[in-house]
Amino acid sequence: MTLKTIIVLFVVLLATAMIIISGKTTDKANTVSEVVATAGGYQIMADEFAEGFAVSAFAARADKLQARREYLETLINQKLILLDAQKNGLDKAPDFLKSVEKFWTQSLLTVALGKKTLELHKGMNVRDEDVRQIYENMVKEGVTSKPLHEVYSQIKWQAEKQVETQLLNNWILELRKGAAVSVDETALKALK
Repeated sequence: MTLKTIIVLFVVLLATAMIIISGKTTDKANTVSEVVATAGGYQIMADEFAEGFAVSAFAARADKLQARREYLETLINQKLILLDAQKNGLDKAPDFLKSVEKFWTQSLLTVALGKKTLELHKGMNVRDEDVRQIYENMVKEGVTSKPLHEVYSQIKWQAEKQVETQLLNNWILELRKGAAVSVDETALKALK
């Protein structure tokens, strides 16, 4: 076989493979997901459908096939509304973009703080002696008259939260040390 014949065969095989899998896509886990429906330019994939359906109120219904159909209709309607919004430029509107930015910022902060909190929590240990000392101070100050065993878990939880807060504050101070932070006092005072 000549190189030209091999290239032609390769192109034919590639085209055939593309035709065979044209109604399918591969997700992050390298599993094939079929197109359940299309709405305008959107494809509703089986894995997207299954994920959404599983956490929807439709999943609790007894007639699963009818529930799936109704859920799919809801998804189709959502996709059509999105298409219309895009057609009308709403996806480029400043208010929309600002709300997306705020959502992204809040989501990223939540994930970052959650991850750091879990990381810090692994190494955190509030000792029994610390809980007893806090309890004794609370009794001296008249904050509680209950026996230690009744308030132990509450005191320990509060102590852990205080330690966690201190560790997060220390982390933020370290972040600030490694960053160029400046404040324009004139601009700050001019804000209303």
